[in-house]
Amino acid sequence: MSKIELKVPSPGESISEVIIANWLVKDGDYVENGQVIAEIDSDKATLELAAEASGTISIQAAAGDTVAVGAIAAIIDTSAAKPAGAPAAPAKAAEKKEEKKAEPVKAEAAPNPMPVAAKAGYAAGTPSVSAAKIMAENNIAASQVNGTGPGGRITKGDVLSAMASGFPTESVSRHSGARTERREKMTNLRKKISERLVSVKNNTAMLTTFNEVNMKPIMDLRTKYKDVFKEKHGVGLGFMSFFTKACSEALFAFPAVNARIEGGEIVYHDYTDIGIAVSSPKGLMVPIVRNVEIMGLADIESNIGSLAKKVRDGKITVDEMQGGTFTITNGGVFGSMLSTPIINPPQSAILGMHNIVERPIAENGQVVIRPIMYVALSYDHRIIDGRESVSFLVKVKDMLENPERMLFGGKTAEEVLLGL
Repeated sequence: MSKIELKVPSPGESISEVIIANWLVKDGDYVENGQVIAEIDSDKATLELAAEASGTISIQAAAGDTVAVGAIAAIIDTSAAKPAGAPAAPAKAAEKKEEKKAEPVKAEAAPNPMPVAAKAGYAAGTPSVSAAKIMAENNIAASQVNGTGPGGRITKGDVLSAMASGFPTESVSRHSGARTERREKMTNLRKKISERLVSVKNNTAMLTTFNEVNMKPIMDLRTKYKDVFKEKHGVGLGFMSFFTKACSEALFAFPAVNARIEGGEIVYHDYTDIGIAVSSPKGLMVPIVRNVEIMGLADIESNIGSLAKKVRDGKITVDEMQGGTFTITNGGVFGSMLSTPIINPPQSAILGMHNIVERPIAENGQVVIRPIMYVALSYDHRIIDGRESVSFLVKVKDMLENPERMLFGGKTAEEVLLGL
């Protein structure tokens, strides 16, 4: 009898244990080489565990168990024969594309009946990370979606298709009147987030300063160039790249905002690695866009888009979230008008963006309506003085309202020419 031990992989340095979040197969199932069989949670990321050979699996750690990195999660008996009628191995990418091309009409032929039994297979009724996020946001049960992924797994496309087709009235009743409760074990990631948030409140002298930004210049710029920008660079022109670039320039003008405290010393950085907070089904994650100071808007947009997709798909790595000298978080995408963001340690400051609302403002002695965004800078007063924090936020505001200033470190072309 030949057996292979599947050991718990390391999500990254300094992580010694993880939680088996979910098994996608059952004990005794026949698995294929390369098949994803489990999801593993650490305090920084979620990993997928794949079978390293084909055979019958013997699970050694139950879902929800905390296990050490390197511990045996499962054993595969490679001498076992594949049983008749066992689900086929997950299709390769090329085969998936052919399937999608061959069945476009079928997906639109009739509404998706609800509830629908998922395809029989090792992952039947189990949503992917991105699918689970959409289902949670829209209160959709797995039984309402027909999974077409490998082994019957529910994909993001399956959920969107089901939503487009509509649900029977009785299946979307919001309240049943049942007085039930449920308990869920906190993930390592959620525990770590909780610990860090409490630590920041207890160990920093955190204050927040606010300002408002007239977004009309950037909105006009986007409207004028968004099509040619997309055609030339292959990415959309969003607000986040303007804010990221403006913050990068302002950080060089006020280096304390880009610094951190380490023991009895202040560590200054001559580069800007800016974290972009992204919401995921597992919690808030902050992937890092590195060396923003040498990037153009297209590079920033491309990097942010790529990292955000990895976060939402559960593919982000620990290395892509480590480091960072400053963070930007955008509560505006959820409708936030104003908030006080919490510093992301060991950084010393974080910028909070909010929603854009038309408001009356005074402009050249006249009251006009402009698209306004409130912005907030939370900072550690131990290292950043009030003058620096307010001046930093004013410089960010000036560059956003005069985008050409980003080319000259926050100065106008005339100021650069005159050496001011």
